[in-house]
Amino acid sequence: MTDIVDPALEAYATERTTPPPLFLEELADELRATLDSPGMMVGRLEGRFLEMLTFALDARSVLEIGTFGGYSSLSMAAGLAPGGRITTCEISPVHAEFARRHIAASPYADRIDVVVGPAIESIAVLEGPFDLVFIDADKAAYRDYFEAVLPKLAPRGLIAADNTLWSGRILDPTDTTEDTVALRLFNDALAVDPRVVVVQTTVRDGVTLIRRAA
Repeated sequence: MTDIVDPALEAYATERTTPPPLFLEELADELRATLDSPGMMVGRLEGRFLEMLTFALDARSVLEIGTFGGYSSLSMAAGLAPGGRITTCEISPVHAEFARRHIAASPYADRIDVVVGPAIESIAVLEGPFDLVFIDADKAAYRDYFEAVLPKLAPRGLIAADNTLWSGRILDPTDTTEDTVALRLFNDALAVDPRVVVVQTTVRDGVTLIRRAA
């Protein structure tokens, strides 16, 4: 795995980002101790980044694809407009149970719904429109998720897709693993899609922000 940002700069930025509340620190500690692949958790820097996006959009309806332990859901909940809600889709019952338990213990228990099952099936029955969609699930399905949510995106809404720089592996021509190839194709397709305007950021592992074209 390659750091896409100098680790010292990443640490500097993280240390100068508002610390998370205690309930998120407790979630993170338990997640690292009990769940596999704790590196999938967004953490302090990206969590606050997602909160800021939610706040700036004055978002009332948020869709998340890939709950994991609930850190990102709870981060975004802090930025919701009054009366706003988050629907978060998770395929793993173990991850969903973990997230639900921590959501229930948070100040935002009444604002987050965890839906268990294949995300494509869940999206199909959700009405929208969504002010913010956060995609952070199986990388091979990113294009499918994008196509499924774009028609349900609010006119001034945003899609944020995580891990689109994939620890720099998208630049390694010898990496032909399914996820890496899928992310390359996703990134390349977005860059020339006339339906959207896109900016690729280097936040954490790469967060691509997408809006409808005018």
